[in-house]
Amino acid sequence: MSEQFDYDLVIIGAGVGGHGAALHAVKLGLRTAIIEAKDMGGTCVNRGCIPSKALLAASGKVRELKDSHHFETLGISIGSVDFEREDIAKHAHNLVDKIRGDLTNSLTRLKVETIRGWGKVAGSQKVSVINDNGEKILTTKDILLCPGSIPFVPPGIEIDHKTVFTSDDAVRLDILPDWIAIIGSGYIGLEFSDIYTALGCEVTIIEFLDHLMPGFDPEISKLAERILIKPRDIETYTSTLAKTVKPGSPVVIELADAKTKEIIETLEVDACLVATGRIPATKNLGLETVGVQTDKRGFIEVNDNMSVIQDEQPIPHLWAVGDATGKMMLAHAASGQGVIAVENICGNKMSIDYRSIPAAAFTHPEISYVGLSEPQARELGEKEGWKVSSVKTYFKGNSKALAEGETEGMAKVVYRGDTGEVLGVHIIGIHASDLIQEAANAIAKREIVQNLAFNIHTHPTLSEVLDEAYKRAQV
Repeated sequence: MSEQFDYDLVIIGAGVGGHGAALHAVKLGLRTAIIEAKDMGGTCVNRGCIPSKALLAASGKVRELKDSHHFETLGISIGSVDFEREDIAKHAHNLVDKIRGDLTNSLTRLKVETIRGWGKVAGSQKVSVINDNGEKILTTKDILLCPGSIPFVPPGIEIDHKTVFTSDDAVRLDILPDWIAIIGSGYIGLEFSDIYTALGCEVTIIEFLDHLMPGFDPEISKLAERILIKPRDIETYTSTLAKTVKPGSPVVIELADAKTKEIIETLEVDACLVATGRIPATKNLGLETVGVQTDKRGFIEVNDNMSVIQDEQPIPHLWAVGDATGKMMLAHAASGQGVIAVENICGNKMSIDYRSIPAAAFTHPEISYVGLSEPQARELGEKEGWKVSSVKTYFKGNSKALAEGETEGMAKVVYRGDTGEVLGVHIIGIHASDLIQEAANAIAKREIVQNLAFNIHTHPTLSEVLDEAYKRAQV
């Protein structure tokens, strides 16, 4: 470390992106400080991945145990199934406390200095920290911005955090309304529809676009609608705008045609979850002190080395990772970006490969994917002059799925028709979030289906749905 700086690296934001970067920085010998104004662990640990997965785990057990027909096919009789909302909420709360404590302790153990307060850029290689003790200026060779994101609330929607709320409130499971409207059918909306219906709530999903689950491959979305929506107590609207939402008892929602914006119906429900995506938390970061402006959506522009750029030029010693970059708003993507940023800070030129980063919705059954959807692949193929092929295999033909009595689902492999390179893999079915990693590793290596078809998979396992798909691929 140069003697002219207080630190080698100061990280602003202690979410999973900042935490991962801090651990890697210490490993590479950097004297590191991390600044956090709110909860250690950021959105993922406190208001996102961790509590929501705890709720999904508990509610999923309730759904499973209530499916008496499923157990009868296995020769098992199940009596009445009861649950306490407060205890399920407590399970999520306790898990958050544990993970947050583990994260904080890992920083302490590795001697990362944790500074509580509001951190912002105060000029080139300078960071301001404001807390109850006033303002302090730190000097640092490099600055890494990890401010994260917050829920997006569209105009016309009033939030009272009781009857109308975002996922930040929903993970506390303060209420189980008889009838809840969910605005948005992405990851958050889909997962909470799974939680609420498992626990006995009636759900109405309101989607602005013309089909549900627009972020998934169209064939997966269609199958997910058949498995996750139609058999459950869920009503759906598509091409519909929630023009106004007023809290109260009842919550009043004016629905409008997405194209004309004309009111078509008014709903009165017990509660409303606003799951319309997230926006970057990039206000008051001091970016103007180094001549940086966010894009029109508020995202910090970075290159694939995670260096902050302005007019396509890197800003010296300034880096950013995570949701605030708008690349892939996923916790593990932020963590991976943090490692890449630190490697580049240390002079080891590395870039991130977004195509090989998987994603999952932890519904019952799960949905996962990595790489390109088939329409995205076809668009790229038309541009570059090659054709796209795809194959599908089904869980109903998998021995392990049959043994479990969990045969709903499909695996789809999208690949180049000329070379066989795997472009994308999409799975809906039991343990899809675990199965996708094999495909992600294959895409990271730009593997071809001809080689993957010779890999030997354990039998009987769910992984054979991918094995079969690779063997079916024709090049």
